[in-house]
Amino acid sequence: MPASLTARAHQRLSEIDAAAWNALLPKDNPFVDHAFLSGLEECGCLHARRGWQPHHFALYRDDTLVAAAPCYVKGNSHGEYVFDWSWAGAYERNGLDYYPKLLSAVPYSPVTGPRLLVGANEESPLYRQLLVELLKSRTDSSGLSSIHLNFANETDSAVFAGFKEWLPRFDWQFHWTNAGWSSFDDFLGAMTSKKRKNIRQEREHVARAGVTCEILYGDEMTSRDWRTVHNSYEATFDEKGNYPALTLKFFEHLGRTMPRRVLTVIARRNGEPIAAALLLRSSDTLYGRYWGSSENIAGLHFEVCYYQGIEYCLKHGLKRFEPGAQGEHKLARGFLPTITRSFHYLADARFRKAIGDSLRREATALESYRDELMSHSPFSHAT
Repeated sequence: MPASLTARAHQRLSEIDAAAWNALLPKDNPFVDHAFLSGLEECGCLHARRGWQPHHFALYRDDTLVAAAPCYVKGNSHGEYVFDWSWAGAYERNGLDYYPKLLSAVPYSPVTGPRLLVGANEESPLYRQLLVELLKSRTDSSGLSSIHLNFANETDSAVFAGFKEWLPRFDWQFHWTNAGWSSFDDFLGAMTSKKRKNIRQEREHVARAGVTCEILYGDEMTSRDWRTVHNSYEATFDEKGNYPALTLKFFEHLGRTMPRRVLTVIARRNGEPIAAALLLRSSDTLYGRYWGSSENIAGLHFEVCYYQGIEYCLKHGLKRFEPGAQGEHKLARGFLPTITRSFHYLADARFRKAIGDSLRREATALESYRDELMSHSPFSHAT
């Protein structure tokens, strides 16, 4: 570490000035915005008893913030979406502790974006390397088992080529990309006749059920609207037996602090809300996050979570739509496999080698999986 720089760890993001933090962001990804990350902490979404302890690293030149990484000490692997349960099990079988570990990511959000925040200047490449070195050294010196940097963007991913002890890992999500379409019918026209027909039938079924959808920005939402969205979110998590970590207070916080970057789709029948989805956006990308429904109507999930979002992107000139993790059913609706990347450093060299070998085998299988997916592309020609 150069003598002119000082490294600090912050137990709350509120200890770092919001403007200074946001000045380090390479573009307007809403999930690493100070308002989003600090809101998780201040609105009761992150708890040590649930395995989340904020531990953000920052580099300062004198008292000026020049680089940072959102980090958390984790007591489990919940809410990460890059699954390492088998690694934890291997540690336990060998009498070692996998937890606590260190994580650089956005809690409960499997969204690719910047993790090494360094601004845009001639020293940015150096700061990016220093952050990687800092994360590794703090893992070693603290006796933690490992450090994981999840859902890295291309710029952050490139720096790890120079750090051989970090293990690369990848997976696939299903994303929609505008191939130059100007309308939903134009988009459908690029699909095979069978897929086009299926989507139209799904939308028509929802319409015949008397369901209408409305998109509202954060500053257009009432207290009742936010309760509807949050109740829908809680119902979905309860139904699947998962813990709904995000609070109503957090949803309302997003509406206040990111009013035109958070939006909701609310589906109504006879004037009453029956389903809702929460989304966020940047200047060129829409991100689908949470949804729920009080009625079981065929096609409603696809209408609220996918088709309304695609129409929004086409109307507002957004290039991409990322509707969340997993879900092969998205392929038939125009969402193609897109790579996501993560990087992992395990302090124990024996486990690092064993897991590295496993990841290489996993990568071969994942490449074959993508080839199989693309053989079922819904489009009549490559997009």
